[in-house]
Amino acid sequence: MRYRNLLLLLFINCFLFSSVANAEVPLTAAFVRDHQLWIKNGDEEIQVTKGQYVYSPKWSYDGRFIAYIDGDELGEKSNLFIYDTKKKENYQPYIIVETSDFKWSPVKNQLAYTSVGVLNVTKMKNNRPQGFENVSLGVSGFEWFPNGKEFIVSSQANLLPTGWGPIPLYRIPIGANLNPAKMKPFYTIKTKEPDLFAIYADDFKWSYEGEWVSFMAVPTASWSMDSNTLCVLSQEGEQFQVIGKMLGYRDWMKWAPSSNQLAYISGEGRFFVDNKSLAIQDVPATARQKEYTPEGFVDLDLEWFSEDMMIVARSKENKEWDEGPVPTMYTALYGVNLITKEQNQISFPKKNELDVNPEVVGSYISWFRKTGEEMKGDVWLKDGLDGQEHIWLKNVGSPPVFYKQN
Repeated sequence: MRYRNLLLLLFINCFLFSSVANAEVPLTAAFVRDHQLWIKNGDEEIQVTKGQYVYSPKWSYDGRFIAYIDGDELGEKSNLFIYDTKKKENYQPYIIVETSDFKWSPVKNQLAYTSVGVLNVTKMKNNRPQGFENVSLGVSGFEWFPNGKEFIVSSQANLLPTGWGPIPLYRIPIGANLNPAKMKPFYTIKTKEPDLFAIYADDFKWSYEGEWVSFMAVPTASWSMDSNTLCVLSQEGEQFQVIGKMLGYRDWMKWAPSSNQLAYISGEGRFFVDNKSLAIQDVPATARQKEYTPEGFVDLDLEWFSEDMMIVARSKENKEWDEGPVPTMYTALYGVNLITKEQNQISFPKKNELDVNPEVVGSYISWFRKTGEEMKGDVWLKDGLDGQEHIWLKNVGSPPVFYKQN
């Protein structure tokens, strides 16, 4: 009888564990597998393109549309497409739109993009983005203002006999239609070597309440591979501050979920072997920033889990390397408590694997796990810092793009 009860108890526990492990994850994501666009909603995977070469999918404001680039293996083609999840069809917003920089409005299903230095916005036809209108010429970088009615736009500095000139930023309404009278100067970045040398600004990101915008001031191509300047500017263009030096990875700087704290991976040098640290700066910067990476380690990606907790992709530094093939830095995810400074490993890749691209969606933590030699990998999830990690997507070409309810 005792033996039978033990077997029954083991069966119940196994059943409960299996139910929890196989419970449907309430997340929706767009992802690329074998160069095609897919959508995963809960446990269902749906392929939505065939015979294309897809990259850079992005969700629209309400999740009805996914904009993406249809390219080719040689990088000679970069055509903008949109997938309509309601009508289940792919279409082009215009006959041909060649772009590599496109962004959805934060308040509606309107798409802005640059093509050969021209900023454009889509019109609407039958409640779908269709056609376009010109906004501004001479654009090197842009972002929507949080109100969805204007853009912050940068133009490249001019090369003068005395060197590179300043970088102009503009505040431009979406209906500017190339009218010079509507291009309002916003701020002028006065550059100088070596403290702040740059020729254009890009990768704009707004803080939680839109009080500040962060961006990278980017120098000439070779220099930018080793160092870019992270800056912030107030919403009215009145306060400008330099935060620090970093590499040109957009995901390496992120605002806190509900405060004016800016986290970034600080450090110069194009190789990941050393000098890459998690730093957090209160904005406006009135005190010295805080750094959290222990001696002997490098942090190579980051994500906010909460106001008091960060997630980083961390590896041991490799100062011994100085020539030959660049070593792979095998990262695992760590949770960093910003109050107590307690730090614990929260993902556990095998010896030849690395975990990158941490992302928090609701209570879930997502990351991309791959081997050092492969470009493809799997997407893993865990529910909370102490949850059980498991595979959510197999054999994908890049981290997924989650739809996050606005």
